[in-house]
Amino acid sequence: MKISTDIKPISFLKSKAADMLKQVNETHRPIIITQNGEPRAVLQDPESYENMRNAIGLMKLISLGEEDILKGKSKTQDQVFSDLEKLVGS
Repeated sequence: MKISTDIKPISFLKSKAADMLKQVNETHRPIIITQNGEPRAVLQDPESYENMRNAIGLMKLISLGEEDILKGKSKTQDQVFSDLEKLVGS
């Protein structure tokens, strides 16, 4: 995959929007839109966007979990099961 083929000026977007939508949905590669030679936006298919958002969400959860562990805000597996047994009354 050569990213330089996926960088297009805004004038290209204006004249070839349907073609660009077809490309991102077929290839699942985003297209970087430039204005005055500077990157200004990214055109991406919905499935890839949703997958990216889900991955970022999972990474945030992992980061929060690691932070809790470092702060001593965690329990061992045995402690969790013991607490659950107390709640359930087994």
